[in-house]
Amino acid sequence: MKIILSNIYMPETQNIEYKSSWRDEYLKWICGFANAQGGRVFIGIDDKGNVVGLDNAKKMMKDLPNKVTTHLGIVVDVNLHEAPKGEYLEIVVEPQPNPVNYKGEYHFRSGATKQELKGAALDKFLLKKYGRKWDSVTIPSVSVSELKQETFEFFKKKGIDSKRLDEASRNDTPEQLLNSLKLIDDKLQGTFAY
Repeated sequence: MKIILSNIYMPETQNIEYKSSWRDEYLKWICGFANAQGGRVFIGIDDKGNVVGLDNAKKMMKDLPNKVTTHLGIVVDVNLHEAPKGEYLEIVVEPQPNPVNYKGEYHFRSGATKQELKGAALDKFLLKKYGRKWDSVTIPSVSVSELKQETFEFFKKKGIDSKRLDEASRNDTPEQLLNSLKLIDDKLQGTFAY
């Protein structure tokens, strides 16, 4: 038997994943859905959409919600379904407003794949989840005195030439310039967002 929605077979997609049986590593897939647009993980259905059934579906229906909450800190719906070839579970994962991690790893559902986010991709994902951009992040270990004066002069000239700064800005100190652009974080005194 295949999953049929509106008489159309549903292959694995951005929001649907099939697994023949449960393994705890599939918490990564749930994490990926939570960090993306949400989705559904079906346990007891093979990659082709055929129901293969689960021997322990009722026990898993009790265990999986607790396992997800313990490891991911989110709540999911776990639904039991019956088909001629056996029972299977549907795990409904809602998209989460805050980043979700599994053992310190951040996973993301993209297309029909799960990806672990690392490096620049992880930085971008975390900033986006918190509604920030790279240029609004404070750098606590850098002070204005450590920056090159020539860079400020170049920036002021380009700003004045493009009419984004007025002529009076030519005499501004680096601190005045950064303050007027709201790039100094007064709470961290002497540090700035780049």
